[in-house]
Parts: sequence; structure tokens; C-alpha cells
Amino acid sequence: VQLQASGGGLVQAGGSLRLSCVVSRSILSTFIGLDIDWHRQAPGKERELVAAVASSRRTMYADSVKGRFTISRDNAKKTVYLQMNNVEPEDTAVYYCHARSVSGADFWGQGTQVTVSS
Repeated sequence: VQLQASGGGLVQAGGSLRLSCVVSRSILSTFIGLDIDWHRQAPGKERELVAAVASSRRTMYADSVKGRFTISRDNAKKTVYLQMNNVEPEDTAVYYCHARSVSGADFWGQGTQVTVSS
């Protein structure tokens, strides 16, 4: 299983971005069984969980992004999205996608930089 994150960039406060995490080297049934989440790490800070979508499609969000970010998954495309609306300078970070399989194996993608200007 490989994860490829993309969609980061520079955006003004109040704007929007959509991050994508494409899962490759996995058959569809494997992807469907993955719990996938987005984490972020700002300079000088620890990595934190931002949003998660389970294989059941149940979602959860960090309090700091509730009402602004939406995580979703497209099983046919083996892709998970993070729609980021009304972004704030505090959202500036490197964003990572992570997957956990039913057997408990963890997979990380490379990060994508999100920079929000005020």
C-alpha cells in the first residue's frame, strides 16, 4: 500500500483548498477496509490528527477544524479527500495522510505543504 498526498499550496485566509490522498498498490477490497486520516505538523509543533474517515465512512474531526474541513472517501477511485474551507493562518502545516489496515498495519504518505497567508 502506498499513499500519495497532493493539493497543498498557498492560499489566503478565508479561502479553500482540497487535499487528495491516492492509495495505490492495493486492491479495492483492501482500500475499502482501510481507516484513513489526515494529520498535520506545523513548525515546532507535534503532529496532530485533523480528520479521519473509517472504513464504515464514519468521520471525526479535531475541534479546531470542525465546521470548516470535510473528509470524504471515494472507494472507486481509492482516494480520500480533505476539503478545507475558511482556512486560517493556524492551518499552516505539512499535511500527511495515514492509513491503517484491518490487520493493524500503518502506512504514511509524504506530506503536502499548506500555507495560509493572513
